[in-house]
Amino acid sequence: MEEDEISPAVRVGGDRCRAISLRFHQLSRSFPEERDDLMRDFLVTAQGESVRIEGMVRTWDGDGLDVFLAELAEEFRGWNGTRTWRSIEDDLTLAAEHAGSHVRLTWGLHDRLLDDEWRFEMTTSHAPGEDMRHLAIEMRTFLESDPLEV
Repeated sequence: MEEDEISPAVRVGGDRCRAISLRFHQLSRSFPEERDDLMRDFLVTAQGESVRIEGMVRTWDGDGLDVFLAELAEEFRGWNGTRTWRSIEDDLTLAAEHAGSHVRLTWGLHDRLLDDEWRFEMTTSHAPGEDMRHLAIEMRTFLESDPLEV
């Protein structure tokens, strides 16, 4: 977990030189005029040496992304096939595969338009168990933080 200029942020990937990293930041209320609004928006920025892509993601109280990651951490011994998660408007997707000594997470940012004009995907690799558990905790802390008042 890192601190954004004004709010918490989570960074994923970018462990080696020239590698792309994802940054989850700027959590805000989708409808700030609604006092009990559970819709949350956040910015996902993919950045590397030669690329920078940003996409706004809308969720219903996080859409269980932290829970999905926590479940993967608990299955540290592995699973068969691919497990998937998606945000409420399909603007962020996640596919997880257990490859023995590591878990491959394929993150997808998608255009909100119906014709899916653009899409960006990247894969990060994580040690099963503690590394995944740490990512799940960071994501939960981020999603439960106080949203920005926009």
